[in-house]
Parts: sequence; C-alpha cells; structure tokens
Amino acid sequence: MNNSSLEQLKFPIGHFNCHKEISDSEISKWITVLENFPQKLQSLVANLSEQQLNTVYRPGGWTVKQLIHHIADSHHHSYTRFKWALAEDNPIIKAYEEKDWASLVDSRTAPIALSLNYITALHAKMVFMLKGLSPEDLQRCYVHPVGKVVVSISENMGKYAWHCNHHYAHIENLCNSKGWL
Repeated sequence: MNNSSLEQLKFPIGHFNCHKEISDSEISKWITVLENFPQKLQSLVANLSEQQLNTVYRPGGWTVKQLIHHIADSHHHSYTRFKWALAEDNPIIKAYEEKDWASLVDSRTAPIALSLNYITALHAKMVFMLKGLSPEDLQRCYVHPVGKVVVSISENMGKYAWHCNHHYAHIENLCNSKGWL
C-alpha cells in the first residue's frame, strides 16, 4: 500500500481545519452533527456481526469495536474540556494516550452497546449545554499541554463534529469495501 492510499484510509474526510473566524452558521452546523451522530452511528453498526466488529478499518488500525469505544472515550474528554473552559480561566487540560486507551480490555472486548448508549447520553448532555452558550462562552478557552495550544470552545465544537464524521467515514468505508452495507 502506498503512502497516499494509507493517508486516505487514515483521513478519509481530510484533516480538521478551522477558520480563524467561526460563523454562527458553522456553530449551528457543528451542533447538528453532534446531535445527530449517535443515531447515525447506531444505524451504521446495528447489523454488524462480532466478526465484523473485530475487523480493522485499515492495516495497522483499530477494529470497528475499538473505534466505537474510542469515540466514547474521546467525546467524554471533549465534554470535560468544554466544562473546564467554561468553569475556569484558560485551564491546562489533561491529555491522554488514545492508543493506550484503545488497547485496554474494555476497548478490545466490551459490547459496543455500552459505548453506543454512553455516546447517546453524552451527546444529549453536550448538545443541551452547547445550545445554551453565549457568544462570550464560545470564546472561552482551554490550553492543551502538548505544545501549549489554546483551543476555544467554538473550535473544540468543530473538532468534535469533524471527529464524528472522521470515524464514521472509517467504519462506513470499511463496510462499503467489504460489501456489508
């Protein structure tokens, strides 16, 4: 497999790019993605067998099961980051090692229903909160410890709307390539 093919498998919708100025329509679009994602993901994976769930989406990548559990873990962190940014002044957040978390026993073996149910509840809470934010709230920030990158709440919304679509595309592309859909 050549590098461009692997890059396409890793980033089927491209890398996340955020405008410096984020419009109200982008915010609204991102909230809609976050709101609709749990049902969309559930529909995509509802009929997959255990063998299919244990299939990697690309060479050297995670299984579908690991992707679903990763989404739950990652979006949990995102929700916490939103809350830290709202409750504290430019807090330095705690980073985590995604690959290490994805290799833990729950990510490898737990039923996906645990994470699908969690994603549904988490996104409901997240969207409820995000819909209630003021323009000033959207500008509040946290600091990522790697590189001391400052991230606004509005940028984080975009990152996680992208993250939904990014991993959805991983699973959908795998299902299409295997003829599972």
